[in-house]
Amino acid sequence: MTHDGSAASAASGLLPENIQNENIWRLSVAQALAGANAVVVYATGAIVGDRLAPSPVLATLPISIFVVGMAACILPAGSLARRHGRRAAFLAGTGAGALAGLLAMCAVLLGWFWLFCAATFFGGGYAAVVLSFRFAAADGVAPARRARALSRVMAGGVVAGIVGPQLVTYTMDLWTTHRFAATFLVQAVVAVLSALILLGVRLPPPTAGEIAGGRPLGRIVRQPRFIAAAICGAVSYLLMNFLMTAAPLAMHLSGHSQESANWGLQWHVIAMYGPSFFTGGLIARWGAGRVVAAGLLMTGLSAAIGLGGVDVPHFWTTLILLGLGWNFGFVGASALVLECHRPEEKTRVQSLNDFIVFGLMAIGSFSSGGLLSAYGWDMVLWVSFGPLVLAFAALAAMARGKRADSAKPRNAAS
Repeated sequence: MTHDGSAASAASGLLPENIQNENIWRLSVAQALAGANAVVVYATGAIVGDRLAPSPVLATLPISIFVVGMAACILPAGSLARRHGRRAAFLAGTGAGALAGLLAMCAVLLGWFWLFCAATFFGGGYAAVVLSFRFAAADGVAPARRARALSRVMAGGVVAGIVGPQLVTYTMDLWTTHRFAATFLVQAVVAVLSALILLGVRLPPPTAGEIAGGRPLGRIVRQPRFIAAAICGAVSYLLMNFLMTAAPLAMHLSGHSQESANWGLQWHVIAMYGPSFFTGGLIARWGAGRVVAAGLLMTGLSAAIGLGGVDVPHFWTTLILLGLGWNFGFVGASALVLECHRPEEKTRVQSLNDFIVFGLMAIGSFSSGGLLSAYGWDMVLWVSFGPLVLAFAALAAMARGKRADSAKPRNAAS
């Protein structure tokens, strides 16, 4: 009986339910561990950069290079997954994460700014692979459950929100003469632990159709739904990174402690991933487009509150709302991507979407530090409203396209 059920599942492209659940659990744990690594970079990157950089304008460059590493490695990681399976890409990514921690530790010990930038590039490569965890959770899962599976893996980031900042707090002064050196060493160890967890993930092997790639990408990306998904995902992540990159340094320049910045980042990351326990259900009930719109509104509200003051509660409230807005915007946009491709096209379309998202995000990330240094925190907040307008316009265009498509049969009948 079980054998027949497994055979039926294989024939339909679905994994047995117990394997689906184990994959989701392992990917959630790996998401938590990998997320902690990213939090370390965001919590320390601008501070270490400010100490090592030859100019204050370059203080946030290591975080910007982290984003460049993400954008640069997304397509190669997708190609590796398409040809050799997702697990091969997972292990390559965790290897880059371990290397990132070791190089960052050496950079602090030697006082080499550009070595620290190289470390964050490899950290970005690791983060690029981690992005695919959410899509991997939907592999071998029935379409009706995919948004929930994706959302449950993203929920693993709640642990990252707790572990990451506390990892920084408890390790940053362990090596008394070299602040943060021990933090980066632990960062490498956490990446190795993630690799061990990912070894047990069992996903369908690449099919001949997937290796071939399916329809031309040009045809797929012209869909209004894909355009809206890519723009809204890019804006959600761009603004989250844009503001989160600048916030710890802005708090530092406003006279607040490193511990205050760590707590702010902890609640920010919890807010990023905490809603994932129910975001999938909201998408199933209300639709991805409405969930994305709610996220964009929360992101706009976070910037508005940030303009109200520079005390600790204002920073924390801004970061929490920014995290909530990112979750609704990015998870909703990711669910839209799942509606844009056939099974054999998944790795190509998903990696292209993420490349667009993080290529655009890299541009915003580079401007964050310069804006903060030259014009202050308020200017960083004001600039964030422009991309929100673009995202709402993309959603409106998608909605118009849906209405036009639904009107066609009625017109034909009349």
